[in-house]
Amino acid sequence: YGPVRPTGTINLCAVDARGRVGGTTTTSGLAFKMPGRVGDSPLIGCGLFVDGEVGAAGATGRGESVIQIAGSHTIVELMRRGSGPADACLETLHRLVRATRVPDLLDERGRPRFNVTLYAVNLAGEVGSAALWSGSRYAVCRSGSAPQLQDCAFLYRKEA
Repeated sequence: YGPVRPTGTINLCAVDARGRVGGTTTTSGLAFKMPGRVGDSPLIGCGLFVDGEVGAAGATGRGESVIQIAGSHTIVELMRRGSGPADACLETLHRLVRATRVPDLLDERGRPRFNVTLYAVNLAGEVGSAALWSGSRYAVCRSGSAPQLQDCAFLYRKEA
């Protein structure tokens, strides 16, 4: 899905034993970006969104695409309507694909040439993540247990 570029966004969403939720995101931003570019991380509802009644969600990858669909807010709203975290991430990625119309961003089959990975947790402590392309993983840490790496759900399988 295109050239490999340095990346640096880290998302962390958490819920405690009392059901209090929080989230944070940090980013080094797009490598070789145009001066003045603002990515999704500082924009409320794009790279990160937390709602104390529902859960939290975050994003890594091509920020411009996440901004177009207010990605993290979309995930939280889908969870509010009853979707589990992974399903909410997948539905949000489907929306992102439909919104991607610039020909240079799509391969010959109409699939994005870039990756976005979405992460979510709800107040019950259920977690999920999904990426456009296979191969992404995320860490799950629970009190009293060793951290675990889990495979992200995905829309497209990388071809060998």
